Amino acid sequence: MAENMDPPKNEDTCDETATNGEKNATEGSSIAQTDLGPAGDLEEQPSTSQQGAIGGADDGGKDKKKKKKKKKKGDVASGGASGGVDQIDARLSQNPQISMSKLKAAMELFVPQGPAKNMDEAKKKTYNFWETQPVPSLEETVSVEVNKAVEADKTDIRKEPYSLPQGFSWDTLDIHSEVELRELYNLLNENYVEDDDNMFRFDYSAEFLQWALTPPGWLREWHCTVRVDANKKLVGFISAVPARIKVNGKIVRMVEINFLCVHKKLRSKRVAPVLIREITRRVHLQGIFQAVYTAGVVLPKPVSTCRYWHRSLNPKKLVEVKFSHIGRNMTLQRTIKLYKLPEETKTPGLRPIQPQDMEKCHKLLSDYLDKFKLAPVFDLEEFKHWFTPRPNIVSAYVAEVDGVLTDMISFYTLPSSIMHHPVHKQLKAAYAFYNVTTRSTWETLMLDALTLAKQEDFDVFNALDLMDNKEFLEKLKFGIGDGNLQYYIYNWICPTMKPQEIGLVLQ
Repeated sequence: MAENMDPPKNEDTCDETATNGEKNATEGSSIAQTDLGPAGDLEEQPSTSQQGAIGGADDGGKDKKKKKKKKKKGDVASGGASGGVDQIDARLSQNPQISMSKLKAAMELFVPQGPAKNMDEAKKKTYNFWETQPVPSLEETVSVEVNKAVEADKTDIRKEPYSLPQGFSWDTLDIHSEVELRELYNLLNENYVEDDDNMFRFDYSAEFLQWALTPPGWLREWHCTVRVDANKKLVGFISAVPARIKVNGKIVRMVEINFLCVHKKLRSKRVAPVLIREITRRVHLQGIFQAVYTAGVVLPKPVSTCRYWHRSLNPKKLVEVKFSHIGRNMTLQRTIKLYKLPEETKTPGLRPIQPQDMEKCHKLLSDYLDKFKLAPVFDLEEFKHWFTPRPNIVSAYVAEVDGVLTDMISFYTLPSSIMHHPVHKQLKAAYAFYNVTTRSTWETLMLDALTLAKQEDFDVFNALDLMDNKEFLEKLKFGIGDGNLQYYIYNWICPTMKPQEIGLVLQ
C-alpha cells in the first residue's frame, strides 16, 4: 500500500555527467556516508532525492499509475536513442573509416546522462571524475582474497584551502552556537532532499544535527561551510565524522561524510565539488584516507546494494497526505485493521536502556556485529553517544532476564516536512538502527519495536534489508521500497557483499 516512503539516499554523489553533485577533486576525496546529502550533481543541476529515500514502497496494492509522456523515436532531447543509433549506423556504412573514439563520443550524445539508478544504467554512462579516483571501476572483477587500499596514504597534502567562486568564503560551523546551528537547520530544511513530487522534504532537527555531528573524536574543522562575502549568509555545508570500520576482518580508520548541501540558487556555480575537495583535504590532514558512504545512485563501484522497506504505523495519515494509497479491494478501515499493532510489547524484560546497561549492551552489540563483513567497531564512549536515548532523536531498549541483557532495540528519528497539506505539517519516521536478539525471535522483537515506535507517535517505520532484517520484513507487513541504497568505500578495493553481510547503518 505504501508509496513515496524510501528515505533519502543521496543522489548528489559526483555523477559528473549529471550535475547532482559530489566531487571533482584532484586530491583524493574522502567522501562518506549516508547518504552523502544532496546538493546537486557536481556537474549539473540536482535531482534531489534521497530518493527512494523519501520515495515509495510497493506492497502490490497500488492502483495509481503515472502518465508518461510519449517520446518521439530518435528524439535526442527527450532521451530517445533509436533514431540516433540508426543515423550513426548509416554514417558508418558510408564511411567505414570513422574512428571508434568518434563513434563512442557520438553514441554518448544519445545516452541519457542523469543519475544512474541501477547497474544497467550506470554501464551506459561515463564517469570522467571517478576514473581519476582510487575506486574500482564498474567493470572490474575483484578476487575474493583482495581487501586493501587502492592507493597508498598520501604524504604531500595541500595546506591551503581550495579556491571558491568569487564572492564566497570558507568558514567553519560552531555546532554549539545556537545561532549557527539554526543557520544549518534552515539551510538543510530549505535545500536538502525532497521527493520527486516535491511533497515531502527531510526535516532534520537542530538537536539531531548536534547528535549526528559530535560523536567522540569529532573535529570542528570537519564542519565545513561556505558563506556569501557580502552578507555572511550560509549557502553550503559538508561534514565528516570519524569512525572505525571493519572490512572483511580488517579494522580501518575512516570518515563518514554527511549533509552535503548547497543552496538551490547556487548549484550552477559548482560549489559542491569544491566542498568535497575541501573536506577531503581537511580529512587527509588528519591522516585518514578511507571513507564509507551511501548514495541512491550507482557510481564506481558499490560494495553492496541494499533496499529500504517501510511499515505503516499511521495508515490514515499516510493516505491523507498521499504518502501511501489504499490498495485494490481495500477500504481505509480494512487498511487500518491490517496494520493495527498490539497495545503492549511481548518480549520479557523489555525496557528503556539505562546508564548502568551501557557496558553490557556494548558487548552484546559488538559480539553481534562481529559476524558481518562490513560493520562499525564502536568503543564504549561511542556506544554511549549513539545509544543513550534522546527524545525525538534516538530511542534504545534492552531486554533483561535474570540480570542478563538478551536483546536490544534501537531506532532514530527523521521527520519530513509535508509541504502542501492544509492539516498535516510533518511526517514522523523511525529508522531501524541496530537491533540484537539472543533470546526472542526476530519477528517478536521487531514487532515490539513497531509497537514502541507507535507509542512514540511515529507514522512510519523504515528498515534496510541488511543484517538479519530479512527475517522479519515480510512477516511484519513491511512494504518494499522503490529505490536502492548503494554502499561505497572510498580508496578501498574488496569483493562485493550481499545485503545480509552488511552490519553498518548510517544516519
